[in-house]
Amino acid sequence: MAKITEKTRIEVREIVLAFFAEECEADKSQITDNTSIIKDLDGDSLMFLELIEIFKKKYNLDIELKTIGKYAVKHPIETIGQLIEMQMLIIEHENRLLELDK
Repeated sequence: MAKITEKTRIEVREIVLAFFAEECEADKSQITDNTSIIKDLDGDSLMFLELIEIFKKKYNLDIELKTIGKYAVKHPIETIGQLIEMQMLIIEHENRLLELDK
């Protein structure tokens, strides 16, 4: 579990944008918070899982994929902005992510 700082926010945004630009062969400067992962970038759920693994390693996170899956069912991710915000919650709360709905 980590405290979210402005530095963390900038890092997460940069990693997400760079990841989708590379994976989807998109111009990073054209990807915004409102960019649809599926409609605009032709992304998929496997990309999300790969990104989770990148963040787990970078921030030494202890979170199970089933926890993220249960949270995502109630809080679907459609845009880059939503994905970035969910990633912040994962970094900050790890396996206590589901407690946010209580």
